[in-house]
Amino acid sequence: MGPVLAGVLQLLALIAALALAYVPLGNYMARVYSSDKHWRVEKWIYKGIGANPNTEMRWPAYLRGVLAFSAVSVVFLYLLQRLQGHLPGSLGFKAIDPDQAFNTATSFVTNTNWQSYYGEQAMGHVVQTAGLAVQNFVSAAVGIAVAVALVRGFARSRTGELGNFWSDLVRGVTRILLPLSVVAAIVLVACGAIQNFSGIHEVGQFMGGSQQWNGGAVASQEAIKEVGTNGGGYFNANSAHPFENPTPFTNLFEIFLLLVIPFALTRTFGIMVGSIKQGYAILATMATIWVGFIALMMWTEFAHHGPALQIAGGAMEGKEQRIGVGASSIFAVSTTLTSTGAVDSFHSSFTGLGGGITMLGMQLGEIAPGGTGSGLYGMLVMAIIAVFIAGLMVGRTPEYLGKKIGTREIKFAACYILITPALVLIFTAAAMALPTPGHSMTNSGAHGFSEILYAYSSAANNNGSAFAGLNADTQWFNSTLGLAMVLGRFLPMVFVLALAGSLAEQKPVPATAGTLRTEKPLFTGLLVGAILIITGLTYFPALALGPLAEGLAS
Repeated sequence: MGPVLAGVLQLLALIAALALAYVPLGNYMARVYSSDKHWRVEKWIYKGIGANPNTEMRWPAYLRGVLAFSAVSVVFLYLLQRLQGHLPGSLGFKAIDPDQAFNTATSFVTNTNWQSYYGEQAMGHVVQTAGLAVQNFVSAAVGIAVAVALVRGFARSRTGELGNFWSDLVRGVTRILLPLSVVAAIVLVACGAIQNFSGIHEVGQFMGGSQQWNGGAVASQEAIKEVGTNGGGYFNANSAHPFENPTPFTNLFEIFLLLVIPFALTRTFGIMVGSIKQGYAILATMATIWVGFIALMMWTEFAHHGPALQIAGGAMEGKEQRIGVGASSIFAVSTTLTSTGAVDSFHSSFTGLGGGITMLGMQLGEIAPGGTGSGLYGMLVMAIIAVFIAGLMVGRTPEYLGKKIGTREIKFAACYILITPALVLIFTAAAMALPTPGHSMTNSGAHGFSEILYAYSSAANNNGSAFAGLNADTQWFNSTLGLAMVLGRFLPMVFVLALAGSLAEQKPVPATAGTLRTEKPLFTGLLVGAILIITGLTYFPALALGPLAEGLAS
């Protein structure tokens, strides 16, 4: 079997698995967020945190819950890292430096999981399990909660109430993320991923020196890392490491895990707004972009430009032999079109155009299918923009799901789509203009610029992957990337929740002969076009200086 055919067959198997999980998981999540009953363990949690899960919240109160919980999480994780040297199970590792502790705390709380450290050489068992793994669960649950609040904004009328944040948060963890992660961890352990609390071991002599590895609760961390679209690896090599991702099967399984919730949430959306077809339209948009990006990536990475690539069967630099070009391409596209950021190959070693595809995937806003929750609310904001564009074409007040898209709504949507590109381009420009940040680049020219642009695209879009070669463990990058993560996560949430509150206050508008049918393929095509054009106009000049210039020169 040739490598191209193997890659295509793996893609088809992945699509089949996602299709099988789509309806049951989407229906289940709709029931989770529509039920008025609470599990006993959830009642204990509510009592412990002093929250009333039955109190409905308007958008300012919902936002205060999101921000307060996230702020406390940042402080807790920061202190845990700073006190690591005094904690049991630290494996002898010292406390994390202040700037790196800030960067890591904001990274995991914002669901970014950017890592400017070597996990196996810096974090002990307590920080990994009680700190990073916990944030993998709750940061993902926050994203789903915000998405559900926006869906309720479409589904409800003549009220500003969007549900209860604490109830949505707890249910996301106890009923969705935790059960899926337990099953996934068992599968990974059965396939060879490690799960222990062992210390540091010497594994052999290499070139006159010894190599050391420490164990850890890797399989359980890997499970929620993918299920929650987090991406932070236990080891520096991330999912390219055989302890995290041992076989081609686990590689495909991990891709399935990082895609299954974002895709299934479109079904949840359709059920909650009372129109399954609306969910299918959003799903079709996400799937079209995802499959299109995979096709482009495979084409760039399988293109043969010399005998070495022909013998290897593709551009194998930076890729694991046991995984191959096809599976690496699927993983790279899936992890950057979601907010996962896990890697089974090194994006810096992809072809120039291949690296540009991973970068563009993040710059789209990670909405195809996006992160857990963040992908859905990002796509719904883009749907509002597309409806507005269609309304301008025909001279009619735009409507979406029975709600008028007026001045207030379009301002919120416009602010949402502008904030992340502004963060990426401003921070990239500052890093290139100042003398010190440039010292962190190990490459010059177009590739060096791509390292900087990729880093800020990853941070502001809460992805977390990186172009290998950039030394980001400096005060400048730890601080500015941490700031980009915080602003890129929570400022868009402000606009999403404000938009949800505005929509929930409206009364429904009956459909007429002039209403745009947003469940039809025509709207799907309009939405795909709007996403690509808006992103292209925003980022094309920067991309032309980096990956496009490198790709055309090779």
